[in-house]
Amino acid sequence: MGNLNLLNAKGVSRRDFMKLIGATIAALGLPELFVPQAANAMEQALEKPPVIWLEGMDCTGCTESTIASLNPSAAELILDMISLRYHETIMAGSGNKSEEAYQEALKDNFILVVEGSVPSKEDRYCMVGGKPFRKTLIEAAQKARVIIAVGSCASEGGGIPGACATGAVGVSEILKAEGISTPLINLPCCPVKPTTLMGTILYYLTYQKVPPLDQQNRPLAFYGTLLHDNCPRRGHFENGEYLTDWNDPLQKEYCLILKGCKGPKTYTDCAQVWWNDNTNFCINAGSPCSGCSEKNFYQEFSPLYSKQENFKLPGIGQVNADTVGKTVGGAAAVGIGVHLIATAASGRLKKQGHKEDM
Repeated sequence: MGNLNLLNAKGVSRRDFMKLIGATIAALGLPELFVPQAANAMEQALEKPPVIWLEGMDCTGCTESTIASLNPSAAELILDMISLRYHETIMAGSGNKSEEAYQEALKDNFILVVEGSVPSKEDRYCMVGGKPFRKTLIEAAQKARVIIAVGSCASEGGGIPGACATGAVGVSEILKAEGISTPLINLPCCPVKPTTLMGTILYYLTYQKVPPLDQQNRPLAFYGTLLHDNCPRRGHFENGEYLTDWNDPLQKEYCLILKGCKGPKTYTDCAQVWWNDNTNFCINAGSPCSGCSEKNFYQEFSPLYSKQENFKLPGIGQVNADTVGKTVGGAAAVGIGVHLIATAASGRLKKQGHKEDM
């Protein structure tokens, strides 16, 4: 109970603590009876897991997203629980003092969180503390017990910086090039969702191992379903009602696939777990899904508001977005066809024992 007294001192009640644990367990798809075990793991973790949080080529959006979460504050619950030893944006120290804190943290059995992409071409990009960020990452990755890459930039593809001339890549590419076998968990989205980060840490602290992952090293609990399957505009999609004019009030809730929505091939729980204390998410706010949870966002998903000219339907081939309904033969079939596109493209059909050319 001493650890919970620390939470109480920060204004977090036992009830709030258990509500967070319960919500996270539900998001992970685990039974309710798991809550006491998970709560105990988190209470014990208050004094345990040291964390080094490195920032490469980023906008600090993932940090801002995490520390701005509410009810209860992730800054109080998670950052204190995991004993954050080094974080350039949050820590009070700077210069030699911060470098000393980093070197001291390297001696512990720490969790490494990486935000931002990594320059791969030259060492003159992204200098932190007088040395290339890439070298710092390699040093820490070799000693960490697990690595959590947060946000699209740190995940596969390098995010928005990856589309620039710096040759920026995600953490996984650096680990592979350097032969580093430390377990890696990718948590893409631009920025990372606080509930995703909290849930992943909770699972790791409880089981002392990474959660079940997909082919992109993403936790299936948060990236196991297509956004398209849970989209609030799915009914309009099935009816062939696609938004073509932003200024037409009659089209306000229509499907956004002709306006660049990447939902039919994006795996994320955004439609189920909304942002900003469950206030809203992109499509519900009138913006098409940008596919930021997928590999090679942003480079292969831009322009964001331009429709994808062609879809490759299994058994049919290339189909123009404007005539997709007619080609497949009915709006309902369109939903099935586009679902199969994403399923086949992700390799999940193979895993389920199906053929891609079905």
